[in-house]
Amino acid sequence: MRMDPKLTGYLFRALNHEMAAVRQYLTQSTLCEMWGLNEAADKLRGESEEELAHAQRLIRHMLSLGLLPNGAQLPAVRSGRSLREMLIADWHLEVDAIRLYTEMSRYSTRIRDDAACRLFTDLLQEERQHLEALELWLATLGTKESSHG
Repeated sequence: MRMDPKLTGYLFRALNHEMAAVRQYLTQSTLCEMWGLNEAADKLRGESEEELAHAQRLIRHMLSLGLLPNGAQLPAVRSGRSLREMLIADWHLEVDAIRLYTEMSRYSTRIRDDAACRLFTDLLQEERQHLEALELWLATLGTKESSHG
């Protein structure tokens, strides 16, 4: 079976996005630890683990197609100077993921790649759940923030 070049590009873009998300969430988790925001640090660390699991699923799919997952081009980490700023940066990260996986899902449907479509649709649903959780977290922060909260 001939590999679709556009699908290959999407897979590499998705992997780069997930690895960037892992790095961003880990950085933010560490900052929260340093600020004494241990509950936020734990949540952000959990997010990094979920994004790492997404990357692993993408790598598995790539390897099954004979693609080696290398050549990452990761964007800069958006850490933020407060928890609210971090969560807003993360909100943008998740919106980008939703756009990407929506596009990827539609494309894989159009080229009739059922395995890719299932993968991208599943990842899309999980990213939507991440976005909803971030929106809820942002809403609960309210006005009772400390300088880092």
